[in-house]
Order: sequence, then C-alpha cells, then structure tokens
Amino acid sequence: MHRKGSVLVGVLWCLALLSVVVIGVLHTARLDLMVVKNQGDRIQAHYLALAGVEKAKALIYHDMLTRRNTATSHTGDVYDNAKDFQDVEMGRGRFRVFRPGQSDEVEETIFGVTDEERFLNVNTMSAEELTKLDGMTPEVVAAIMDWRDGDNAVSPGGAEAEYYATLQPPRLPRNGPFQTIRELLMVRGVSQDLLFGEMGWATMMTAHSSGRNLNASGNARVNIQSADERTLTGVSGITAQIAKAIIASRSQEEFKSIADLLEVPPVSNQPAQNTGSAAKRSSSGPRVISDNLFIEIADDVTVVSEETQPGLVNINTASVEVLACLKGITPELAQAIVSHRKSSGFFSSTAGLLKVPGVNAALFKQLAPRLTARSETFRIVSEGKVTSTGASQRIEAIVHVSRNNIKTLAYRENL
Repeated sequence: MHRKGSVLVGVLWCLALLSVVVIGVLHTARLDLMVVKNQGDRIQAHYLALAGVEKAKALIYHDMLTRRNTATSHTGDVYDNAKDFQDVEMGRGRFRVFRPGQSDEVEETIFGVTDEERFLNVNTMSAEELTKLDGMTPEVVAAIMDWRDGDNAVSPGGAEAEYYATLQPPRLPRNGPFQTIRELLMVRGVSQDLLFGEMGWATMMTAHSSGRNLNASGNARVNIQSADERTLTGVSGITAQIAKAIIASRSQEEFKSIADLLEVPPVSNQPAQNTGSAAKRSSSGPRVISDNLFIEIADDVTVVSEETQPGLVNINTASVEVLACLKGITPELAQAIVSHRKSSGFFSSTAGLLKVPGVNAALFKQLAPRLTARSETFRIVSEGKVTSTGASQRIEAIVHVSRNNIKTLAYRENL
C-alpha cells in the first residue's frame, strides 16, 4: 500500500512538472504570437502610412497640372484637405496626412501637406536674414556660414575644421550645402532647444526649396535682358512700342530685376545720337509700363538665365515670422502681406505685392529675387494606424514636383 502511494505521488509530481512545462511553452508561444502579430501590425501600419504618402503625391501632381492648365500660381487645395487626408479607411486600419498649423492659422493640426517654399532656405539665407531669427547670435551666424561655404577660412566668430577636430567624436564641416535641417545640430553653438524647441528655427527653415524659371502655365519666361522685339511682343500686354522702349532702356543700363520695367521711359522716333540704336530714350514723360500692366506681365518675364533658383520664398504660404526675416520687411509689413492674401485672395505673381500698402517699387525691386508665388517642393507627413491594436507608424517624405514626375528628395521613417 505504501509502495502504491509513493508511485501515485511520483505520478502527480510528474503531472505537475509536465503542466508547468506545458504552461511555460504555451506562455512562450503566446508571447511569440503576440510579438509576431505586433510586428505584423507595425508592418501594416507602415504600408498604411506609405499609402498616405502616395495619395498625397498623386494629389500634389494633379494640383500642379490643374494650376498649369488654368495658369494659376496657387490654389491651396492640398494644404488643407480633410476630405482626402483625415483618417482615410483602408483594410484593417486608416491613414492621415497632416501638418502643424502656422501662427496665422486657427487649428494646431491641419490635414494636408506643407510646401518647403514657405520656409527660409538655410543654404541661401543671408547673414542679415539669419540674424533675425530668435536666439541667433553673430557667432552662430558666422559658424553656419562657415559650415556651408566651400573653404576652411574661419570667419570672425565662426568655426572651421580646426575647431571641429577637437570635439569628441571629431567631425569635419561639410563645406557645402546643408543636406537636412537636423544637420544644423552639428554646427557650433546650435542647440536642440534653439532648433527644435517651441517656435524653434526648424519651424521656419528648410534645406529643400527652389523654383524653376517658368510662368504659371509651365512655359519658359522671356528674358527681358536678351529677348528681341519679336519675342518681347509675344508676351501678352507688351506692344511693339513697349518692346522698343525695353530694348532702348537695357542698351543703356542692364536690368537687375524685373522691377526695372517700372522705370522704362518711352522712346521717340528721332535718330539717336552717339548710339547705334534707332530709338532714343526720352528724358521725361510717363513710363511705358504701369503698375497694373507690370502685375499682369510679371510672371511671364525674367532677368536671370538659370533654369532653377534655389531658396525662393512663397508669398502665398510664408508665415509672418518668415516674411519678417527678409530684408526690408518689418513685422508690421509682413502682417499686412498675410492679411492682404487672406482678404483679397492669393497673389497671382510676386508683383501682386505692389497692391499691399507699404510695398513700393523700390522695395519690390529689392525683394523680387527672393520671392515666388507658387511652390514645387512639398513635405508629406503620413501616419498609418491599425484600428484593432492601435499600432502606428509615421513617414515623412520631401518631394519635388515637375510636369514629368515627382522626385523624392528626402525620406524618413519611424518619426
């Protein structure tokens, strides 16, 4: 009897141990299944976010084609579009494309994309423009200029290879354009708080912005510095007499800005003296191009031969803070520009600034090389989420749109 009892106890112990092993195996298997499922959900969330990026790219491209077909510089359609970008259901989850609201916008989060031309380009900002940023010092300005220039000559207060070689770990300045805004953290004197703190510089700066030398229809602009009379009269609003006046004026002084057209005087048919031109500039009388005509033709003409101009700032999307950093624009004038586009509609060209109280021809001439009325570079932030588990992933892509394609300039995951 005692022996049978011992056997029973042994069997019970074996069953207990086996139960522990089975429970352990089941628990481990459950954890493995949860890990696999979580990983699967994260992958699904990733592809949901990617779907948001692709939809945004498609809508950006469609908006570009629509604007070109209608010769419109800016519509704002892809910037605030909850219908297409807020919690779009797909499969087991949804995606959203969103951006932070600017100081002149009511909502903190807006469903849409951001254009890079609303920001100041760190690669083209002048020292004077950098100085206007909150918290900026002359030493940091010099260090930024040293980082992006092509040499190792140290500016007063700046930093070059000799300084960075003493750091742990050591590094070298790029001596070329910044590739991302985060690269500023490598520059002497730039802190995380200055760059990414509340209203930090990152809310006003980009390393990706440019504009092609095309009009709203996507056609090459006419260079008033070199075009002949026939080409000039191909611009709607420029008559033969105006074209002759433009040619006569530029023969005496090179155009530095399209705003110089506002100073072109009429010409007479008298034989010119001491010049090879058949037309003679009039020393008095009205100018041949009025403000209204200039606004009408401004988007069709240029004084530069480059196909692409980096760092242009879009007057239809830039915030008050960004506009106020440009030379000659006070905070009050920046606010007037933003208020004008809200009350009167988007600017059809940069020359529309002449309708803003406080902007005269002299100021516009100074600003014109830095401005655009439309954007070609966009930042897409997309979040995908699996509904059942809440697993989510974010993707940020910066893209440049042209008639032929959309090119990805930068890409980040797991933000």
